[in-house]
Amino acid sequence: MKLGIVGLPNVGKSALFNAITHAGAETANYPFCTIEPNVGVVAVPDERLDVLHEMFRSKKIIRATVEFYDIAGLVKGASKGEGLGNKFLGHVREAAAIIHTVRCFDDEKVVHVNGAPDPIADIEVVNLELIFSDLELLDRRIEKTRKGLKGDKSLGKELDVLTFLKEGLEAGKPARALDFNDEAFAIAKRLDLLTFKPVIYVANVSEDAAGDFENNAYVSAVRSVAQAEGAGTAVLSAKVEAELAELDEAERAIFMEELGIGESGLNQLIRASYRLLDLISFFTAGEPEARAWTVRRGAKAPEAAGRIHSDFERGFIRAETVDYADLISCGGLSAAREKGLVRSEGKDYVVKDGDVMHFLFNV
Repeated sequence: MKLGIVGLPNVGKSALFNAITHAGAETANYPFCTIEPNVGVVAVPDERLDVLHEMFRSKKIIRATVEFYDIAGLVKGASKGEGLGNKFLGHVREAAAIIHTVRCFDDEKVVHVNGAPDPIADIEVVNLELIFSDLELLDRRIEKTRKGLKGDKSLGKELDVLTFLKEGLEAGKPARALDFNDEAFAIAKRLDLLTFKPVIYVANVSEDAAGDFENNAYVSAVRSVAQAEGAGTAVLSAKVEAELAELDEAERAIFMEELGIGESGLNQLIRASYRLLDLISFFTAGEPEARAWTVRRGAKAPEAAGRIHSDFERGFIRAETVDYADLISCGGLSAAREKGLVRSEGKDYVVKDGDVMHFLFNV
């Protein structure tokens, strides 16, 4: 899962990236500090995997991962090349979802490209540049489809969808906020539009507001935009996250309690990302390793098997499956099997979050 961190310059993107990945990306108090996107791979925290690791006495533990891309700040005119915008928009296109970081704090020492923070206006600047970029793509696609329509009348439906998308974008709406039927949705999804990508708005608050932001007007503004779009939200302080990253587990717990923080920003982002992309985790466990795998919700057993190896999907026979909670309550796989809780599932089985699975295949 690749997540692209975007936003205006100096909103805390690189500081957030550094904090959650410990990657040490360069940060500075001037625009366009990040030229090429920094990439950090983060393990997905999941206590269930730790329990399985102990239960099966596995030699190693392998967590699911998320790739964070720290993409340089976008500015007004980015779609026309301002601030190396075209290059940066290309980086956004590679992400599965967008982490749109919004500055929700006042600090005279940190330059704001528009003079002062205004979350709604700041969000609009970035979103409009994504819309302008998509409009350019749609104009080219519409022209090509109209030419092709002369020899292939089946392209009429695609042209209707392209026109609908263009009208929506010209009205200032991102593609993800438009209403589609199933057929139109499938056509729109193939276009790889920037504004069709799922978005999580991250309200980056000050250190003082990290544990108490419910009455923060900036945060409320960000949430209002997210709600209108059906986007995800997370509230954190990049500065606090950076400090937490330097502490050991015990010190981190004390510091979080002092600040009134119940969950780290990383955990917030990952949970919000999984919800937004409709992802779940299943597990494989044994003496060699305990491992977490990620699939889309609704995936069937052969698709899950294919996440491990294509041969598993191609030669799928069945999946021995036990619910995580059942496995833990029984204290082990043998006891769960004796109680009839280990099931033999076929090709039509829909994988559930927390399934512990063993695949049988033949190729």
